[in-house]
Amino acid sequence: MKFPRRSGILMHPTSFPGPYGIGDLGDAAFAFVDWLAAAGQSYWQVLPLSPTGYGDSPYQGLAALAGNPMLVSLDKLARLRHLDAADLANPPAFPSEQVDYGSVITWKLNLLNRAYENFNARAESSQRAAFEKFARANAAWLDDAALFLALKEAHQRSAWYDWEPDLRARRPETLAQIRRTRADEITRQKYLQWIFYEQWLALKAYANARGIEIIGDIPIYVARDCCDVWANPELFALDADLNPTLVSGVPPDYFSQDGQFWGHPLYRWEVMAAQNYRWWIERFRGAFALSDIARIDHFRAFYNYWEIPAAAKTAREGKWKYGPGGKLFEVTRQALGDTRIIAEDLGDFDAAARAGLDALLRQFEFPGMKIIQFAFGGTAEAAFLPHNYTRAWVVYTGTHDNDTAVGWWNSASETEKHFTRQYLNTDGSDIAWDLIRAAWASVANTAMTTTQDVLALGNAARMNLPGVAGPPNWRWRMRADALTDALAARLLDLTKIYGRVAPQTPPASTSSAQK
Repeated sequence: MKFPRRSGILMHPTSFPGPYGIGDLGDAAFAFVDWLAAAGQSYWQVLPLSPTGYGDSPYQGLAALAGNPMLVSLDKLARLRHLDAADLANPPAFPSEQVDYGSVITWKLNLLNRAYENFNARAESSQRAAFEKFARANAAWLDDAALFLALKEAHQRSAWYDWEPDLRARRPETLAQIRRTRADEITRQKYLQWIFYEQWLALKAYANARGIEIIGDIPIYVARDCCDVWANPELFALDADLNPTLVSGVPPDYFSQDGQFWGHPLYRWEVMAAQNYRWWIERFRGAFALSDIARIDHFRAFYNYWEIPAAAKTAREGKWKYGPGGKLFEVTRQALGDTRIIAEDLGDFDAAARAGLDALLRQFEFPGMKIIQFAFGGTAEAAFLPHNYTRAWVVYTGTHDNDTAVGWWNSASETEKHFTRQYLNTDGSDIAWDLIRAAWASVANTAMTTTQDVLALGNAARMNLPGVAGPPNWRWRMRADALTDALAARLLDLTKIYGRVAPQTPPASTSSAQK
């Protein structure tokens, strides 16, 4: 069975506590894995791990297969002697409960650059060999990504479509010259990717050894300002001047009366099909190198998607178009085997679209998603009510796009509150754990919650408000020691009661140096 009866937690690494202004892949991440294991959990879900661009959103990544250097643990770099203890002795007084991206990026990037210089000056031969092996093995995506990220830095992070015409159009002679004149900057970007991959894969191995699988996240679209569009313009709806002609979004829904105008350039599916979906196969291959399971954000676009003219003023001006459907996943299965995918299938559907998407999910055994916060509008037929689930679903108390359970409750209508009290037999005083219990008790094979809901935090801990760019989105950080033994025991009790504890095997020993 692809998805046996299990449960887990959504927590992005930026939200871990620590002294350096942003969560990273260091000791706090390993402690979180230990807490998950103590709580009987089977899954740790993260948001996209790519380097972020506009608005610091992980859904606006700069390169689909690259990792975010801001997640690199500086303490681990010090243990490798790529940094000195003195480098970390007096960090700025960063906020402890939110990420101040502007100040963090500037300060941390200086240290990461110093780490690269020290690596060049004093790395052991085994480290150099490991780096060179990584660069060779990943050259298919790394060469373009490192070049792109080096050019972004050289252009003060401006978008590629604002670069000089020859760079914008990737003239071969211009790129060859850049690779010569900026060779060290490009190698530095490769070093940062190597370090990220080394740290993330060590953390993933530690989690897997303790019975925790990683659920990664694949945004169905990529940002206009990303390496993938720059390097593969023929795959996207761009005109002769490389400007988008058709962009992404969704029609009006429960998040926005005008719909959401996301602005990603849409795919030229006919071109991708002619290439046997090579770009998608490599994207999936990269995703499954970093995770055990992949959640695909806005999965419905593989069946049908909202096409908006780039010049439109709102998403209302779009129309529905058909995606590649099962053909893409048949090709992917031939190339990669039978992968495990969670389909984010939320949104408004007419009957035909819902039936078509459901058929696609059944064909490949991809579970869809249910959000308990959406369940209490007042009718017993609501699709999000737990008694209407089947086993082939992943139920969430809420996701990164929802308010926290406490925040939702505090802003809910009296009608919603009344129905919630009746349905859950609660007075609402412990609403976050009421929703956790409902998810865990449901028949859905997979139940997920967020760290914020385990901690019963309010609206200030919300991760993202869809349709709004920039602060306070993506900034929440957990207090140190917030996840207590008592909370682990409480979640473990529910996980046992509702049959979601996996058979345990003794974890492999991991020294503090490996951590």
